[in-house]
Amino acid sequence: MFRPMLDHISLRVRDFPRALAFYKAALAPIGYEVIMEFPDAAGLGEKGKPDLWIMKTENPTHPTHLAFGADRSSVDAFHGAAMAAGATDNGGPGLRLDYHPNYYGAFVLDPEGNNIEVVCHEPPAPARKAVSRASAARKKAPKAKSKKAAARGGKRAAKGNKGKKRK
Repeated sequence: MFRPMLDHISLRVRDFPRALAFYKAALAPIGYEVIMEFPDAAGLGEKGKPDLWIMKTENPTHPTHLAFGADRSSVDAFHGAAMAAGATDNGGPGLRLDYHPNYYGAFVLDPEGNNIEVVCHEPPAPARKAVSRASAARKKAPKAKSKKAAARGGKRAAKGNKGKKRK
């Protein structure tokens, strides 16, 4: 059974109620919700699996970068929801060609300065369909035989015809 390498991550925050409200709103477009909640800690995730923990701390925090994968429309929706929830824009939805031709992401800074990203690595939907059609055509096309294989096939056919009467 395949298991992702990263099971969960904890993000320490100074203002827990504000951070929790932010993450509930900002990550809702990618299917995240609060799955478990305790005093000063909450586990968010999708499909019943908390993989992002928000935890209160009294210690100084160090901003970090978190990236979540989603489809392109969810990247756009995340950015809008995060901005409405109090984020600072750190790079609106769009292609990041420096990374690769299909890297479509959006970046915001949460209220505590963490860089939060939602990214899609897939080409736009019409391009994916074109790639799928091309792959299907390649699968259906007869494969070219090597010269040796073609020669062997011709010899086998000749042997198979020996002794048979032609009509």
